[in-house]
Amino acid sequence: MIKLSIVVPVYNEEDNLLELHRSITDAVKNKVDSYEIVLVDDGSRDRSAGILDELARTDRAVKVIHFEKHCGQTAAVSAGLKQSGGELIALMDADLRSDPRDIFRLMPFIGRVDFVNGKRMNEGKSLLYKLPAQVRSMIRNWLTGEHIRDFISPLKLMRREVADSFHLYNGMHRYLPTLAIMNGFSVIEVSVTHRKRKHGSSNNAFIKRIFAGFLDVVVICMLKKRVIRYRIRSSPNPE
Repeated sequence: MIKLSIVVPVYNEEDNLLELHRSITDAVKNKVDSYEIVLVDDGSRDRSAGILDELARTDRAVKVIHFEKHCGQTAAVSAGLKQSGGELIALMDADLRSDPRDIFRLMPFIGRVDFVNGKRMNEGKSLLYKLPAQVRSMIRNWLTGEHIRDFISPLKLMRREVADSFHLYNGMHRYLPTLAIMNGFSVIEVSVTHRKRKHGSSNNAFIKRIFAGFLDVVVICMLKKRVIRYRIRSSPNPE
């Protein structure tokens, strides 16, 4: 079995992909016995698809999944998790703002916990960017009763069993730590670096950042109240 899968949703990131591949490869080689890089093309409209195919042709560790059309980040995350084969799965974005070397900052905590959420440091973002995320985080923690500071951080590391437990619906890629807790797994946050975007721009508009996720929080809270929990005291022994 592959030791580590790195799953990366991709949407219109043609200027970042070569550096992304190089940075991941440099970070993981000689660090794990076996690895794969699962790149999910979410119906990109630029040259991303062709670049991804070339990477897969020249590097056997690269696995590429192409969507027929743009379906959104949750769909790309879900497909990548399902198609990955690693004992451990790292999740990150393609915009170069996460440092893949931080995967190994998270890895020592696996074993003590099942899911490690990266908590971004040194974002260098304006208040206009940070405020919507902070408001969503406060509302989310208030409604869910949790204390996760950076639930939309792109860098995460989880055990295979955690990924297999997810049944994602649109928008729920933002709530993977909460879903992991709901499914009975342990979660911790660990500080990671966060860099400025080098090329292109964010695919999320300001108004979308303000309102995106509020309905999802309500849905998550409803699901959390309906989670089935039981312990079997005894059961018939098979003959």
